[in-house]
Amino acid sequence: MVGENKGCCCCSCLQVPGGSMLDHVCHALRRGYVHGHCRTVCEQSIAAACKISWPSNRIIIQVLDDSTDPASKDLVKKECERWSKEGVNITFEIRDNRNGYKAGALREGMKHSYVKQCDYVAIFDADFQPDPDFLLRTVPFLIHNPKLALVQGRWEFVNADQCMMTRLQEMSLSYHFTVEQQVGSSTFAFFGFNGTAGVWRISALNESGGWNDQTTVEDMDLAVRATLRGWKLLYIDDLKVKSELPCSFNALRSQQHRWTCGPANLFRKMAGKIIRNENVSLWKKLYMLYSFFFMRKIVAHVLTFCFYCVILPATVLFPEVTVPKWAAFYLPSLITLFIAIGRLRSIHLLAFWVLFENSMSLVRTKALVMGLLETGRVQEWVVTEKLGDTLKTKLIPQVPSVRFRER
Repeated sequence: MVGENKGCCCCSCLQVPGGSMLDHVCHALRRGYVHGHCRTVCEQSIAAACKISWPSNRIIIQVLDDSTDPASKDLVKKECERWSKEGVNITFEIRDNRNGYKAGALREGMKHSYVKQCDYVAIFDADFQPDPDFLLRTVPFLIHNPKLALVQGRWEFVNADQCMMTRLQEMSLSYHFTVEQQVGSSTFAFFGFNGTAGVWRISALNESGGWNDQTTVEDMDLAVRATLRGWKLLYIDDLKVKSELPCSFNALRSQQHRWTCGPANLFRKMAGKIIRNENVSLWKKLYMLYSFFFMRKIVAHVLTFCFYCVILPATVLFPEVTVPKWAAFYLPSLITLFIAIGRLRSIHLLAFWVLFENSMSLVRTKALVMGLLETGRVQEWVVTEKLGDTLKTKLIPQVPSVRFRER
């Protein structure tokens, strides 16, 4: 690889679901959407990975197909074969079961012999389309800092303007990246890996135990375990990777269930290990336990639900229940305005965002209880439905095929 004598390689990893990365490709087929839409998504997803700028003899594109639909498998396989004929080093991998869902598929993908010659792995969900310079902007950080395990990019949404729900999701996620990820990276070199649009040092990944399916947030789990081994994580806010937001309520509800239940369950399983760990400082332990897990992943959901869905309605039904103005209006308004920092163009939608978050708090609180008590659908993995239709994919410009000469 550039800057190293041993000429190491990158493995760029894409995956077709059934609870895995190319979330909308085979799901579109199963749900009866137009076949051409699925084909367009498949073509653009794989094309974006194949057009990443890097020496062609130093990169392997691995497409992990975890779908159960024969038509989907055939479609993805043919697309891989088309790029292979054009000289791209691309492999199409399937497995005979879906154990472990996304974590299981990634774990199997790392077992192939050709991966052993690679030093880094870049991971993308199907609705993610990296720019050609993605590796050029991420790998140098890993080369020049041997203590760095992960470089994470920011998500940019091509369908944010599709409907009110996608605009409100964009507000929440923009705050997540602008504030939460950036603060964690700059202060303690720790944050939750978002599962896509990132590059891992393979030695750090293996040293940390590899992909683990003990929870449904294998990405966050790996980030925590790598940090406990002494590795550092880096988030780059201006490294934007195009992606898609779920545009149906059922898809969003399933996604939010997994994003809430998984971290709560991970906190239950990892809190003791964080406390006993000797590789990280006391301040980093406090940040991981109190700020990252306890406040953001537990208290925030419970507080939102109890205050807006229980206490405030009680003041209407029972006049003897009163809430001070500063608690009922001023403090929530201040917090809401702070959230709007992440996406100022949507500041006029703040009132709708508050209602949206309150309605989702019931889903999140229920998922939180399941994760903490490890009951019910704690291990449920429902693939997030992304339409990926022609209208939205047209919003993503086709990138020119820029590749290094053989050398």
